[in-house]
Amino acid sequence: MTAPTIDVVALGSAIVDVLATAQDTDLEARGLVKGTMALVDAVRADELYAGMGPAVEASGGSAANTVAGVASFGGTAAFIGKVRDDQLGAVFAHDIRAVGVSFATEAATTGPATARCLVFVTEDAQRTMTTYLGAATGLGPGDVDTGVVAAARYTYLEGYLWDPPEAIEALRTAMSAASDAGRQVALSLSDPFCVDRHRKDFLGLVDDHVDVLFANEVEIMSLFEVSSLPEAIDEVQRRGRCGLAAITLGALGSTIVTPDATIDCPASPVEHVVDTTGAGDLYAAGFLHGLASGAGLMRCAELGSLAAAEVISHLGARPQVALATLL
Repeated sequence: MTAPTIDVVALGSAIVDVLATAQDTDLEARGLVKGTMALVDAVRADELYAGMGPAVEASGGSAANTVAGVASFGGTAAFIGKVRDDQLGAVFAHDIRAVGVSFATEAATTGPATARCLVFVTEDAQRTMTTYLGAATGLGPGDVDTGVVAAARYTYLEGYLWDPPEAIEALRTAMSAASDAGRQVALSLSDPFCVDRHRKDFLGLVDDHVDVLFANEVEIMSLFEVSSLPEAIDEVQRRGRCGLAAITLGALGSTIVTPDATIDCPASPVEHVVDTTGAGDLYAAGFLHGLASGAGLMRCAELGSLAAAEVISHLGARPQVALATLL
């Protein structure tokens, strides 16, 4: 078997984030559910954008944030995702390449505009997101470079992308290529609403295709339809579902679950939480970087917590300093 040359390749929605501060009353007035992500059409996205306060634009997308974090740690990373040949598409491509991530997916020349996510950040640092997927929904199996997937130790998939039929086929193509090459597949559940929409499919993936599962407490409880974290852990351990699960618990840190052990890791200290956007994405970055480097599971969790702590200390979902310097 050929040795891998890439630590992590990720497949996900190529999105440009638009972030602005907001009050709880602003969310209520716009009919938004605090702390969640909702998909919207172009008309709704334009309506919400018109009502936002001063905003900051930054390239984002869950899986893209994760591989940006891997690169920030000094790892090798690639991203597969679809943009349009428009201004935001050019911004996304420039930003992800500038942080050291390989990105070679061809831009669409027709169809919807590049995806954007409107992020409303409240005073308690919670983020409420409305996403117009636009060109990201055009990702298809033909966009998946199976050679890149086969060269990566880990193929990381975001649950958010499990909506458009073509994108689902793209993810299945990547999983098949990873399996054929003897590589590992990691999946992020992404959001409780996403789990509710695709529970049956996600359970099938976890049981048969996923080696590493990333979720927060609410997401993994929703996946297994249980009312407590211990019950969810029991599903992973005693029922043989997934070989490794990393469950984030906010300020309480994370719990790593294997068939034989449960490992608790505290959160890294943060002087002031500004914006929780990207916390789970960067946790996955640190954890995957640790796995790719051969670190033990506790060290992987520590790296995840370190990366998450950095990103929640400022506005935006990508590191503002090289994560390697924090080691």
